[in-house]
Amino acid sequence: MFEHIRSFASHFFVTGEPMIYASDVAIVLFLVGIIFTLTYLKKWKWLWREWITTVDHKKIGIMYLISALLMMFRGGVDALLMRTQLALPNQTFLDAEHYNQIFTTHGTIMILFMAMPFLFALFNIAVPLQLGARDVAFPFLNSVSFWLFFFGALLFNLSFVIGGSPDAGWTSYPPLTELGFDKGPGENFYLLGIQISGIGSMATGINFLVTILKMRAPGMTLMRLPLFCWSVVASCIIIIFAFPALTVALALLLIDRVADAHFFTMLHGGNPMMFINLFWIWGHPEVYIVVLPAYGIYSEVVSTFSGKKIFGYKTMVISLMIISVVSYFVWAHHYFTMGASAGVNSFFAVASMLIGIPTGVKVFNWLFTMFRGRIQLKLPMLWTLAFIPCFAMGGATGIMLAVAPADYQYHNSYFLIAHFHQTLIGGVAFGLLAGMYYWWPKMFGFSLNERLGRWAFWFFNIGFYVCFMPQYFLGFMGMTRRVYTYSGDTGWTSFNFISSIGAYLMGIGFLFIVVQVLYSIKYGERDLTGDPWNGRTLEWAIASPAPHYNFAHIPEVTERDAWWDMKARGESLIKVNQRMAFKPIHMPKNSGLPFIMAVFFFISGFGFVFNWYWMAALGLLGVGICMIVRSNNRDSEYYIPAEDVEKTEAALGRV
Repeated sequence: MFEHIRSFASHFFVTGEPMIYASDVAIVLFLVGIIFTLTYLKKWKWLWREWITTVDHKKIGIMYLISALLMMFRGGVDALLMRTQLALPNQTFLDAEHYNQIFTTHGTIMILFMAMPFLFALFNIAVPLQLGARDVAFPFLNSVSFWLFFFGALLFNLSFVIGGSPDAGWTSYPPLTELGFDKGPGENFYLLGIQISGIGSMATGINFLVTILKMRAPGMTLMRLPLFCWSVVASCIIIIFAFPALTVALALLLIDRVADAHFFTMLHGGNPMMFINLFWIWGHPEVYIVVLPAYGIYSEVVSTFSGKKIFGYKTMVISLMIISVVSYFVWAHHYFTMGASAGVNSFFAVASMLIGIPTGVKVFNWLFTMFRGRIQLKLPMLWTLAFIPCFAMGGATGIMLAVAPADYQYHNSYFLIAHFHQTLIGGVAFGLLAGMYYWWPKMFGFSLNERLGRWAFWFFNIGFYVCFMPQYFLGFMGMTRRVYTYSGDTGWTSFNFISSIGAYLMGIGFLFIVVQVLYSIKYGERDLTGDPWNGRTLEWAIASPAPHYNFAHIPEVTERDAWWDMKARGESLIKVNQRMAFKPIHMPKNSGLPFIMAVFFFISGFGFVFNWYWMAALGLLGVGICMIVRSNNRDSEYYIPAEDVEKTEAALGRV
């Protein structure tokens, strides 16, 4: 009996490396600390009532943000481990298998479990407030979306200590990921973690598109929408049409693995190129899913901190929508070298170059907005200014990669690594941090410390260039992706060592952000006005943090920058409160069902990972029961009495 338990544990848990054991200890201590703190402070009911069951878009946004920052830490540690291994030739810090696992989890976490939830955090925090709405269109679905993301990410990250991590790259191409070459549960963790999280992402895209189209304040026509909302529209359109391709690809590969099908096995009539096409039909639009909202953030920040309306509003809107369409016609540039015809390569090369035009239009619009503006170099603006040269360089190298004949030289080299990190970090991560700093006072009612934030900014930016500029040269020198070691006679040592130093500088920058947040919780400047940046859009018209119902009275919009226009006319929501009688406000009730449903999804996914079909069936049954309970629930809404609204507004000094 004991021997059977020991044999099971040795296969079930990841063992054999001190790093894994240290991580196990850290995870256990972290969980014990959380449980002890919540028990000691008697906060379990508070946690359930205020956070786990909430359908308030603002709290859901905060939970997305915390999750994304944790995933940034996990993915960043993976990056530092890789750069440590590659800093010098013939290193044995990581073996080949462990290195494969780390670069797989790094890419997957950073794109799907860091960038996506970070964006959804900012969607939730800003969009309903900018629209003058009291919540999103489907609050219950919004909660479902978050918990599906959370438990999908949890399932994926469990592979670090249970079963073993996936090791076939974040793209997970077959036949490498078929059972003949990868029998372990790691790939199943990948497929099911992303699949569960992807359902939530798809629901978020639908939810926010409907919210923007149907829940705008009176007078807010489409041509009066804040540009961040337009960027969310463009991103959601891509989500809705691109994510089904990923869903199908992952589902077919999972069926191959758990049901012995052969969709992608060539010896049995399958075709692995079908997976690759489906993956990149989602994969390259995914780049625009994450970068388009960053463009919207930059637009809000540039306009606010230049004290001017955005230059060329209509061209900005048009360029965003053009990108959302053309993004579907570029996917094959990921395999120019795979033997397609000249006509196919030419089409995708031209499309890949054309998509740079609307991006360039926006850069010039931001520059002209800043021209002769009264620029304030606050942290959101610093990250925006850092983005422009960084992304310009990333875009230029992207055009180089889009030239099909030249791509034969760059393909699969470190030149490509440098390019996509330049666009995804310089374009997306800089935008996410700019948005976090910009809307932080609105979320929490206090600003983050500027001095610590500037230390973080400079460490991160200098580290970024020190890390990735040498990688362009390494690509030209023939260093390919995914190598875990190299000999000293390649000539790559100096550039790799410099690159690793840059990675650690970026890590120090992230630590400064952590210190900045912790310091500011106690000492940060409190926002008593609701408008610390002298903003232009409606989220700055209400108190910080915003009350549960957002707006006591839905504002009337007459111009594009609605709050700026109200201030120019000497109007405010305080005057509206004084002039108009308070009325009961219709709001959705909290519900624990989204959390419970996501737990059942997790149980089902865990069962499929280990081929425990009884557990998978039990989880799916639980999901079905939750759906039935939800469909028969007729008590999901309530009214906040008018006197309670008046008391809240008075306590906030808004009467």
